[in-house]
Amino acid sequence: VSGGVMANDLGFPDIGLTTLEDVSTRSYLISRVTNLPTIVDIDTGFKSCEKTIQTFEEFGVAAVHLEDQVAQKRCGHLDNKELISTNEMVNKIKECIKAKKDENFKIIARSDAKNVEGLDKMIDRCKAYIDAGADIIFPEALKDEKDFETVRKELNCYLLANMTEFGKSKLFNYKELENFGYNIIIYPVTTQRLAMKNVEDGLRVIFTDGHQNNIIDKMQTRKRLYELVEYEKYNSLDEKIYNFSTEGHE
Repeated sequence: VSGGVMANDLGFPDIGLTTLEDVSTRSYLISRVTNLPTIVDIDTGFKSCEKTIQTFEEFGVAAVHLEDQVAQKRCGHLDNKELISTNEMVNKIKECIKAKKDENFKIIARSDAKNVEGLDKMIDRCKAYIDAGADIIFPEALKDEKDFETVRKELNCYLLANMTEFGKSKLFNYKELENFGYNIIIYPVTTQRLAMKNVEDGLRVIFTDGHQNNIIDKMQTRKRLYELVEYEKYNSLDEKIYNFSTEGHE
């Protein structure tokens, strides 16, 4: 669950304007309908790391990632980011670990230091975050093969790679990242970009043509939507109440 996507969905830029309530509510709605583990971007911790971890753990989330920017943060692939000190981040990580009850709930420490302090200092920070108890390290905005391989060589931990488009990182396929030694890959804004581009294009067609007949093939069918929201399951719960049929809505 991307912090940037959450902000954009609410009509904000990704500069730390979302709240714990905003993100936790949406994360709960996602985690409750999937058996897949849900990873949530908690930005800089929403003021209280303890409360944040307790909330997301209660809501069924599998892991969160916490970053070392100041509270007035920026998107990780923009310039002019500001960082908190290593000690401040270490204390935040320790607060997160102390707050969690389930040992399977994972704390991912993200460092934005590469484009602020340089790769070597970012690696030093990450080593401190590992020592503080972070389960996984998320080195943000690495540039190329050399960066990814250097981080892997220097850090003895699970690593997360961010394959966001239009950013500072070269886009690798998952096999390449696996060969580099990365354990998790996220595509945080990919689905939003796909959806929004198609919405924009579709609305332009309707505005120009006056109808949507030429773009029906680009739409999700009613049948597929009904499958996703499990219409038929509600029929089986109580046929006296849920007595609709999904047949004929291809």
